[in-house]
Amino acid sequence: MSLKSVFAACTLLTLAGCGALPSSGPSVSDVRSGAEDNDASNYLLVDVDLRALDQLSTLRPTGMYDSFGDSGAYAGAPSLTIGVGDAVAVSIWEVGGAGLFGGPASALRGTAADIGATDVGSSTATVPSQIVSADGAITVPFAGRVHVAGKTPAEAEAAIRARLEGKAMEPQVLVTVLSSISGSVSVMGEVTGGARIPLSVRGDRLLDIVASAGGIKTAVHETTIQLTRDNRTASAPLQALLDDPRENVYARPGDVITVSRETRTFTVLGATGQNAELPFTSAVMTLAQAMGRSGGLLDNRSDAEGIFIFRFEQPNIARGLDPRSPLAERGTPVPVVYRLDLKDPRGYFYAQRFALRSGDVIYVSNAPFTELQKVFSLFGTLTSPILTGAGAYNAVKN
Repeated sequence: MSLKSVFAACTLLTLAGCGALPSSGPSVSDVRSGAEDNDASNYLLVDVDLRALDQLSTLRPTGMYDSFGDSGAYAGAPSLTIGVGDAVAVSIWEVGGAGLFGGPASALRGTAADIGATDVGSSTATVPSQIVSADGAITVPFAGRVHVAGKTPAEAEAAIRARLEGKAMEPQVLVTVLSSISGSVSVMGEVTGGARIPLSVRGDRLLDIVASAGGIKTAVHETTIQLTRDNRTASAPLQALLDDPRENVYARPGDVITVSRETRTFTVLGATGQNAELPFTSAVMTLAQAMGRSGGLLDNRSDAEGIFIFRFEQPNIARGLDPRSPLAERGTPVPVVYRLDLKDPRGYFYAQRFALRSGDVIYVSNAPFTELQKVFSLFGTLTSPILTGAGAYNAVKN
C-alpha cells in the first residue's frame, strides 16, 4: 500500500471516530436538538433574556403561603379556645354576702375586702386550678360538670353563668387559662431553645415563634423552616420569609415548626476554571457570582454561547415560561435548561439578575474549534508512526 493510501485510510478512520472523541458534555447544537425532539419526556429549553427573567421574578416555588396562606380555613389569626389538658381557674362573684357563695360555712368564700369592693355587699369564690379532662369538662361547685373544650374563655364563662342562674344571686364568672397545652406549637431543630410555646391571642407568625424559641443557631442563608399541620408539610428558606411577608404565615395550635440547617450548593461542569460542587455564600447568589467563583470561562475551550443551567422547575413555573409546552401538564417537576449567551454583551447583565437555586447544575460547553483540535490531535497520533517509519525507510534506501 502506498504512503498516500495509508494517509487517506488514517484520515477516514479519524473522521469516522469523531463521534467517539472524549468530551466534557453536549454541544450547543446537541442541547438544542434534544429540546426540539417531540418526545414529551425531554426538557424545556429557555433562552435567558429580559422576558424570561421577568417571568422568573413573578413566579416562585410553592412555599408556606401556597400551603397555609391566609385564606379559607387559615384566614387571619387563629381564635384560641380551651382544650383538653389546659389548666384553668374559675372565679365567681355574686351580689350580697348571704348568697350561694357567701356565709362563713363556704370553703370557697371570699370577702368584699378581698376584691376591693365597697360596703355594697358582694362575695367571691375561686375554684382551684384544674386540668380540662379528656371529656372536655371541668367541675364547678353548684354547676356540676361544665363542658368548656372548644370554647373561648368568654364562652366558657357564659356556660358556667347559665348553670348558676337561679342558684346564685346575679352571678358573674371569670375563666382564666393558666397554661395552654392545646393552644401551643412545638419548635425544634436549629433554635436556641426548642420548646412547646403557647400562642398569644393577638396571633403569632412563624418568625415570632422562632424568636420566642431564642432565634436560630445557623446563618440565615443556610436555614430552612418546615411547618407541619393537619398531616401536611411545607418548607421554605428562612430568607423567603424575610423577603416576602406572605410567607410568614400565622402559626396555629398543634403546629410543629422545625428549623434545620441546609447547606445549599450548586455544581459547575464543563469548560470552566474549576469543576466542583460549591456552596452558597449568601442568601441570594447570581449566575454571574457563580461563574466568578468557578474560575470563569476557559479561553481555549469554552463556547460563550453555550452557558447552560439545568434545573427542575415546578409545573406552574414551566407553564409561565412556555404555556404551549406539554411538559407542565404532567403535574411533576419539569426539567428545564436555561441557556445564556455571553457573546452578547447583554448576557452579562442577565447573568447578574439570574438567581441560582440549590441543586442547580451549570454547564459550559466546548467551542466547536475545540472538537476540531481533537481531530487534528488524533490524526497526528495515528500518522506519527507512519511518518517515522517512512523517514527511516528513505534513510536506509538512500
